[in-house]
Order: sequence, then structure tokens, then C-alpha cells
Amino acid sequence: MTQNTENDSVTALRSQRIPSNTENYYSVKRSELPLSCPMPQMELWNSHPRIYLPIEEASKAKCPYCGAVYELVDDATPTRND
Repeated sequence: MTQNTENDSVTALRSQRIPSNTENYYSVKRSELPLSCPMPQMELWNSHPRIYLPIEEASKAKCPYCGAVYELVDDATPTRND
């Protein structure tokens, strides 16, 4: 049951496509971890290779490819991407 719920979450995220490399700042919820840039819901055809960014300890991470800054927020906090 847990795996189906997780798969449903990933499918839902991917259905909400956002353009990659169009913003410099993204809010990320703990439920969206692990963090990768570009994120799973971003189109990859015009982006850099996907890399995973460590955000758990510092609550912020910066992509070395595109310079996007990611900030970890509470799951209850609305994000700029919602």
C-alpha cells in the first residue's frame, strides 16, 4: 500500500509540469524529498543533467549547473510553486 501511495504522489507531481530553469528560487517541502535539479515535474528536454542536492541539513541548496536556489519549508507552508 505504501508503494502505491508513493507512486501516486510521484505521478501527481509529474502531472503538474513546470518549465525548467525559468526561476531562480524554489520552495521545497519535505514530502518532495529527495531533491533533484531539475525537479521531477520539470521538463528535461531543455535542461541540464539531473543531479541530487543535499538540502536536509542546511535547509537551502544551490544547483551548480543553473544556479537555482532551493529552500526547504514545512509541508503545511504554501510554496511559491503551488
